[in-house]
Amino acid sequence: MIRPETVLESWKTVRQDTAQAVEDFPAAELDFKPVEGMMTFREIVRHILEAGHAIVGMLLDGVENMATPQFRESLQKYMVELPATPDAAALATALRGNMELRSSQLAQRPADFYEQVVTRFDGQQVTRLEMIQFVKEHELTHRAQLFVYLRLKGVIPCTTRRRMAKQQKA
Repeated sequence: MIRPETVLESWKTVRQDTAQAVEDFPAAELDFKPVEGMMTFREIVRHILEAGHAIVGMLLDGVENMATPQFRESLQKYMVELPATPDAAALATALRGNMELRSSQLAQRPADFYEQVVTRFDGQQVTRLEMIQFVKEHELTHRAQLFVYLRLKGVIPCTTRRRMAKQQKA
């Protein structure tokens, strides 16, 4: 059995590393994208923030079916307030603050909240806890993109720096 606390703690770690990636990226190059057709670094960060905030907001509000024609429009109710082109500090602060808000809200929910089945936007039936796990995995996917962008700029991601520091101590 997976416990909600474990999922939330893991997501907090992922989010901290996402925020650190924002702080590590060259501030003047937030609109960098390696090739045409990809999102910019800033767009990926905003997408991570908005998707996590909106989907968890829907879960907290009791939405049970996300597989509706108006799904995209319904997300607008849950958008994070940010400037049109937020700087790195605003993005990192929003990422951390939003994680604190959502994890606190989720931690207050009773155990049966997490067991309730909802319909994901692709029609798949999952528990609320599985949906939160999905949101974390979505962030991990996009965080990997951010890490590639960091590498393209010659910056070593924080997860690698931690691993290297452990190896040096050993």
